[in-house]
Formats: sequence, C-alpha cells, structure tokens
Amino acid sequence: MAIPYYHVDAFTGELFAGNPAGVCILSAFLADSIMQKIAAENRHSETAFVVPRADGDFDLRWFTPKVEDDLCGHATLASAYVLALRKHSVWPVRFHTRSGMLTVAQDVVQDAVQDHDSFAMDFPATPPQPCETPVDLLPALGLKAALVMKSRDYLVVVDQAEQVRALSPDIAALAKLDIVNGGTIVTAPGEGDVDYVCRLFSPSEGIDEDPATGSIHCTLAPYWAGRLGKDMLRAQQLSVRGGYMRCTIGGDRVKIAGRARLYLHGTLEL
Repeated sequence: MAIPYYHVDAFTGELFAGNPAGVCILSAFLADSIMQKIAAENRHSETAFVVPRADGDFDLRWFTPKVEDDLCGHATLASAYVLALRKHSVWPVRFHTRSGMLTVAQDVVQDAVQDHDSFAMDFPATPPQPCETPVDLLPALGLKAALVMKSRDYLVVVDQAEQVRALSPDIAALAKLDIVNGGTIVTAPGEGDVDYVCRLFSPSEGIDEDPATGSIHCTLAPYWAGRLGKDMLRAQQLSVRGGYMRCTIGGDRVKIAGRARLYLHGTLEL
C-alpha cells in the first residue's frame, strides 16, 4: 500500500523552524495500531491522518509517538496546507475530529495580499479555570512561585518573557504528573509587537517540549484577551525552533492563524 506522505513545518514561514508534522492522506483509516506505529516511526510530536468523506468534508485523527491525541493545532494546520498543495478547492475545509467539527480557512494577512500558505483554524475557546496546584508542578519547572490555572493543560503564568525562555524543566518529574491528553503551558507577557509568549511541555504524551503548538491558544488567547483587553493577539512560542501565531477571539471560538512550509513529499510503503 502506497500512502501519500508529507512532512510540513507549521507555524513558520521558514524551513527548519516551527513544528514538524507528518500528514498521511488515506482512503480509509488504518488500524489504530498501525497509525500509532507510523507516528512512532515518524518521531514528530504529531502525525495527522486525513480521510476524505463523501460529502466533501474530511475525517482527521492525530497521533503522538505514544498516544492518539484529542486535539492538535499544528498538525491540523499542516493538513489544511497539504490539501491546498493537492489543489483542494472548497474553503474553509471542514475536519471531523475527536474534538468535533474544526474548520480551516485560507487566511488573509492584515498587512499583505492573500498568502496561500497562511491558514486560520477555528477552534473552541477553553478559558483556564482556578485549580489546585499539584505539589510537584512548580518544582519540576524550576519555579518558586507562579499563578497556576487549568483547562485541558495546566497554565502557569510568570511575569517576564525571559523567565519562559530560560526554563529548563525536569522532564522526568513532569512526566509523573497525572495529565491525560495534555501538558503544562508556561506563559508571560510578550515583548515588542508580541502580546504573549509561551512554551509547552507534554512528556506524558511523548512530547518533552512541543516546538510550536496551536491547541494551547484555545486557553492562552482567552486568558490574554481578558488580561490585555484586546481580541486580536500575536503570540510567540519560545522553543528552540520557535513559532508565531495570530489569534482572534470571537465568542466561544478562537481563530488561530499561522503559516506552513513543505519539507518533503513522498510515499509510505506498507
């Protein structure tokens, strides 16, 4: 069986930056065990499996190297980008997922002409809520004090971008925390034209640090929109590879926009 396969760098306009995702185009989903093995073999934080539906929509599933995920932004953006490369003509694309219907539109950059490798994902807003802080969370991050809230992920808020940039967490300790299909976000106010910065650690999913993440902005964008009093925000992920996102709040939805670049296209032979 020959499976069209794409390696895409998401949330970046440059190769070797952003977050790599694998995208497999299928006629029908493979056995879960096979898709999990493909994701483990790829070693990306996420591999997406896309299946066209008779109604013109698509089914979409995501796998980390260890588990099937319930929501992934960068692999969704990469999937939409691949469909554009394959000359898909109906936009926005509608993906049926474990998190419900997700749509992705080709994005119009505010200060430029339409940019066909920029896409805006329409995701559910999941604002963080007060929570009891796990006793081992802040020590694992190397922090003495911080505001901690929770949605799908734990959200840890510190005062300065440099604190986020300088983090060197104890990944083994973080992996012991009971976080199902989630991780730990650390965030702070941004610098210059960036409204906020962030990093994500999710070792329980097989992702020590995610380079550039879409789904966390379902939580980050509502938090910072409320704190900064604005509904359009620019975000930067301070991983080694880095990533940039533009987020817009609209009611209980968040539009998360970013660019993508193709690294390679080939086939998987099963």
